[in-house]
Amino acid sequence: MKHLLSLSDVELRDWLAQRGHAAYRVQQVNRWLTQSRVSCFEEMSDLPAQLRAELTSEFRIWTADVVAHRVADDGTEKLLLQFPDGGRIECVLLRDSHRRTICISTQVGCAMGCVFCASGLAGVDRNLSTSEILEQMFQLARLLPAEERLSHVVVMGMGEPLANLDQLLPALDRACSPQGLGISARRVTISTVGLPKAIDRLAASHPRYHLAVSLHAPNDELRSRLVPVNRRIGLQAALQAADRYFDASGRRLTFEYVLLADVNDQPEHARQLVTLLGNRRALLNVIPCNPVAGLPYRMPSLAAQRRFRAILEKGGLSVQFRERKGSAIDAACGQLRRSLPLPAPQDTCPS
Repeated sequence: MKHLLSLSDVELRDWLAQRGHAAYRVQQVNRWLTQSRVSCFEEMSDLPAQLRAELTSEFRIWTADVVAHRVADDGTEKLLLQFPDGGRIECVLLRDSHRRTICISTQVGCAMGCVFCASGLAGVDRNLSTSEILEQMFQLARLLPAEERLSHVVVMGMGEPLANLDQLLPALDRACSPQGLGISARRVTISTVGLPKAIDRLAASHPRYHLAVSLHAPNDELRSRLVPVNRRIGLQAALQAADRYFDASGRRLTFEYVLLADVNDQPEHARQLVTLLGNRRALLNVIPCNPVAGLPYRMPSLAAQRRFRAILEKGGLSVQFRERKGSAIDAACGQLRRSLPLPAPQDTCPS
């Protein structure tokens, strides 16, 4: 059966016309998906019974089974989704004051090999389709009460987003459409380890999104150990591509830096970051390590974090230390997928 979310509005309208249904039914279906957050076609009560039966016979709204749903005390919620081919991915809803931010995945696994990250420990299986990326957004939206809407999207889940631009960009277009989730493009951030050719492609086609480049080290020697793909890229090439994206978009850049105890958290590393980023209009987002079972990396002490931050701020950098959310529910990329055996899938549609 075909995934409903794989159809564009034009394709759905054509499918409806072939069966004698009016074009305005497209807007009704979209409204049910994006606002009412239904589980199945039978819940779309203002559609004719015949149309609901026809949709049910040919399409699925949800192709993934929710095999785990974790909720943390801070309101963070994480879903572990399994697709029919057995691929498992994770996506997260974060609550912060008035913000309702989702973090979504673009690949099953990851090929970048960052040594401290659980997502890529088994490599990459495949790219997600546009409809599978959209399904994460709609599944997470269903976790909100009726009066709330998603406000921000960060593409920082499993996988390297810029390695799957062909599927990601149409999904974001729909998320930002008034007929979709209506999320402002200014509230969408795409994360990357810094693939220069893909950054340039994004700058040429979709410069309206924010770009976040995962640094994790202030020099090539250390970065190549922590982010092995850097051996083929080089730190300066990644930074220069980010600068070109800034020129095209006007959006302030973000640089991500996972802080690892006794690895990249020393005063000399902070001073090197000041030299590296000091002339850029950018935010440095420092993320204290969320430990992964089986890996040797630890969160620095609070004293080490304060020392690191003081050097950065004295050097004039715009710095944000990310608050850890969802650590009790394995909210970091890939942790839940590794730790949890899969229960039997549940049918969420009433009979």
